[in-house]
Amino acid sequence: MHLFRLSYKIKLRSLIAVAAAVVLICLASMPVFAQQAGSQPVIVQPGAPGEPSKTLPSSTRAVLPPQSSKDVEFMQGMIMHHAQAVEMTALIESRTQNKDLRLLGARISHSQSDEMNFMRRWLEARGEPIEMPMKGMDGMDMKDMDMSHHHMLMPGMLSKMQMNTLKASKGAEFDRLFLKGMIQHHNGALIMVKDLYDTAGAGQDAQLFNFATDVDSGQRAEIKIMETMLAKNP
Repeated sequence: MHLFRLSYKIKLRSLIAVAAAVVLICLASMPVFAQQAGSQPVIVQPGAPGEPSKTLPSSTRAVLPPQSSKDVEFMQGMIMHHAQAVEMTALIESRTQNKDLRLLGARISHSQSDEMNFMRRWLEARGEPIEMPMKGMDGMDMKDMDMSHHHMLMPGMLSKMQMNTLKASKGAEFDRLFLKGMIQHHNGALIMVKDLYDTAGAGQDAQLFNFATDVDSGQRAEIKIMETMLAKNP
């Protein structure tokens, strides 16, 4: 009986201790919750490696990261570059019945049209013009001149003669010219991405970096698809 009472007392004391601890925890946390409910949101800026984080004023507002002139030039140039790819895919419907090429063309047209919209929004958000301001040696505005004058600035773009030849072809000949032309075009985009990354201070904007990386990986994958298709129709 003595052992039973002793065991009972020990269990009772344990339960009282646990209950007291729970009460203390609840009481200790109440002021914290009250303080959080009535205070301004805390904005913490993570520090660089080896540096402490900083607590910023509640009035702090997000600002766009600085971009280099090369960032703007890349986006403006890639809009022009994508526009020709979309123009090329628009020829497919009336010139070939190749189902694989039609599917590929639809994929390229959809993805590059979406990317053009993204690039326009990116430029507009930063107050930059959509079109690349290009001046000739005599200072004349080149935006109203023939697109072929810009090809030296945009790697991989088809010349006016190549585009006319593509438009005049049909069937298997069109398929072959389209695939060769689009491979050339995609390789030009890869050069543009590499040029961006090779320029000091460029490509640091997170959105632009992610976009350029997606362009690079996506167009490399499509080049492999087109090379396989071209091997079946040399």
